[in-house]
Amino acid sequence: MADTALDPAARDVPDPAAWSCPAPLHDQPVVVLGHGGGGALSAELVADLFAPAYGNATLDQLADSAALTLGGARLAFSTDSYVVRPLFFPGGCIGDLAVNGTVNDLAMSGARPAHLSCAFILEEGTELAVVDRVARAVGKAAEAAGVTVVTGDTKVVDAGHGDGVYVTTSGIGLIPDGVDIRPQRARPGDVVLVSGPIGLHGIAVLSVREGLEFGVGIASDTAPLADLVAAVLAVTPDLHALRDPTRGGLATALHEIATASGTGVVLDEAAVPVPEAVANACGFLGLDPLYVANEGRLVAFVPRRHADAVLAALRAHPQGAGAAAIGECVAEHPGTVVARTRLGGTRVVDLPIGEQLPRIC
Repeated sequence: MADTALDPAARDVPDPAAWSCPAPLHDQPVVVLGHGGGGALSAELVADLFAPAYGNATLDQLADSAALTLGGARLAFSTDSYVVRPLFFPGGCIGDLAVNGTVNDLAMSGARPAHLSCAFILEEGTELAVVDRVARAVGKAAEAAGVTVVTGDTKVVDAGHGDGVYVTTSGIGLIPDGVDIRPQRARPGDVVLVSGPIGLHGIAVLSVREGLEFGVGIASDTAPLADLVAAVLAVTPDLHALRDPTRGGLATALHEIATASGTGVVLDEAAVPVPEAVANACGFLGLDPLYVANEGRLVAFVPRRHADAVLAALRAHPQGAGAAAIGECVAEHPGTVVARTRLGGTRVVDLPIGEQLPRIC
């Protein structure tokens, strides 16, 4: 375990509850952009409004996709809407983002994605050439991911009431026998792995939206992850939790798993793979890479006895070549993520209130 074990001193941290100063959010009377950011405002919106309206035991799992039993088969089912601005960015566009995002949500349950639906909301006045380009990107991404788009819908809204094109995709897939992957299964002692460098998608979108130049090209990491998950499951089906760190980035994904499982997470900040270009851009803009969105990465909570083999399987796949062990799950400070800094200190990695970068997915 030399490759994945962390310094035991990482567990010796002060009580992080004494370091946090939660902001009062419940009195927000209207929808704000932060409600869509994947942070604390999003969590409150779900917990206080949607869950009471139609909550149930399956929804209460709050996984990336719902695991269902239907006709004797175990299915994963997920839906997501995409409102990224601009529509086209280095490394991708709203079309392939919509396919990969839903495919990846299904894969985080261990499912093999099979079929998608795709709905377009178009703004009056949008050039049909733009719609055609997005639609072709959807088709190409679906083919690459090994799924078929089998149904859909189209609506048009008045000019000035949209950003050209919004896309909603839903998907279903089959969960193999013996696979039980959900955030509640994370356990103290699990090793936390990430499949590659973080922050590329959010910075790529920001660069074209704001016309920023960082001295080097940064492209989105958007990609389907089902084959990567299948490669890991071939090594061991005993994965406890998987998450794709999209809105809210790596920090939010870790928080969601820590909260759902009632455990804590200790993150080795120096071990997190942050590309130099992303680190420089974040330093210039005052952003934390841990909160920047990704669209082709996964976080895995793996029993320590399997960690080396899973890490090797990730690194052997093109989508996981930059995989790294970045932390561990602990019994202390349940529901809280703390990070060992490069200077030897420890800090709480708080759940963001809203989002650093709006409209990134």
